[in-house]
Amino acid sequence: MSETLIEVKNLQVHFKRKSSKLLSFKPEILKAVDNVNFTIEKGKTFGLVGESGSGKSTIGKAILRYHKPTGGEIFYEGKEIGSMSEKELLSYRKKMQSVFQDPYSSLDPSHTVQDIICEPMEIHKMHTAAERKERARELIRVVGLKEQDLLKYPHEFSGGQRQRISIARALSVKPEFVVCDEPISALDVSLQAQIVQMLQDLQQKYGLTYLFISHQLQVVQKICDEIGVLYLGNLMEISDAEKLYSNPLHPYTKMLISSIPVPDPRIKTLDKIVTDTGVQSRGIGGCRFHNRCPGCTERCRQEVPALREVEAGHFVACHKYE
Repeated sequence: MSETLIEVKNLQVHFKRKSSKLLSFKPEILKAVDNVNFTIEKGKTFGLVGESGSGKSTIGKAILRYHKPTGGEIFYEGKEIGSMSEKELLSYRKKMQSVFQDPYSSLDPSHTVQDIICEPMEIHKMHTAAERKERARELIRVVGLKEQDLLKYPHEFSGGQRQRISIARALSVKPEFVVCDEPISALDVSLQAQIVQMLQDLQQKYGLTYLFISHQLQVVQKICDEIGVLYLGNLMEISDAEKLYSNPLHPYTKMLISSIPVPDPRIKTLDKIVTDTGVQSRGIGGCRFHNRCPGCTERCRQEVPALREVEAGHFVACHKYE
């Protein structure tokens, strides 16, 4: 039986922003993430997909505690970490690492690759200086680079090589959980496949658990065991990867999957392409997707649907399936 590593319960992350109303000095509240629930099993990959601005990265940063949750709970192996102090979080920082979208901006240009990989180990007081350097030599080979690359600087590498360095740095403290936040979207298509394959190989080798955030649905289908579909801070659907793509239930999921390019435009993954009927709007009542949904009813405009299990392991937030 699978063991749960991460559990997110009713997660809320709200931000204050300047009011859009003229002469109003009262800040508005942006509900970036609102009552999100999901679990990630040990050794598995949970994917989050959705349009830009849907809250995917905010969820990842909240789990890592880069953002402090406004409400809800985050559990790591049954221990609630969402409300922990920075001192209490220190031991969990080592267990949870991240790989970001732009490797160049996340790597210190004034440090050599060796310093970059060794720095997390120094922060967590792991090993002696000599052991840290040996660990760096091991990891640089693991991610497909050469030992002589350790003395180079980030600007001397291509985008794909810099992402490999970022992954080596994340692995330096032997984490259990890694948030991969759009780790391949800035890379060429030929490099994307290489990085995805490497992430899968590293997962097998080190027993890693991933939260994989992306808007590239073909990639998510390949690497993820379970997928959550996010829209304006709300989870619309959760299912295992195969079932989600073969039998999507929520209209938004259908819209996303039908937008995936196919070699022959006469062939579609769904019986009918779903038409986008509106624009995103966080300020609406009822279901967040109702102004874009072709099957919207009056109830959808008034009442927020709960995320319900409609079949084994398949959850959807839509009144149609109640």
